[in-house]
Amino acid sequence: MKYLVMIYCDDTLLDALPDGEFDTMMHGCFMHADELQAQGHLHDAQQLEAPATAKTLRVRNDRVSVVDGPFAETKEYLGGFNLIEADSMDEAVRIASQFPWSRTGAIEIRPVRDMAEVRRRVGA
Repeated sequence: MKYLVMIYCDDTLLDALPDGEFDTMMHGCFMHADELQAQGHLHDAQQLEAPATAKTLRVRNDRVSVVDGPFAETKEYLGGFNLIEADSMDEAVRIASQFPWSRTGAIEIRPVRDMAEVRRRVGA
């Protein structure tokens, strides 16, 4: 089963890291990602640009609204994601717990819905 591992960042905690610590953490993440990919657990991993670069789009009553930045004004923001393969949620949590970013934000782990099954169900 696939799981989306979403990395949420808190700039206050990131800014409090000692000089060079962010780069050390990133290096460790890349090395760990290579291991996970070799083991068949990691399908994709991407970092996102800062929330200030985002746009949020909504359509209400056939009117399109586009605003700068993310929708929610929160301390933590989505900074990146990993798409992993795991046998269970427990295994997905174990894999995600090895990422250091829980120290500087939060990590959300969510099962990915089987879109082929949804397509079959809705006849698409």
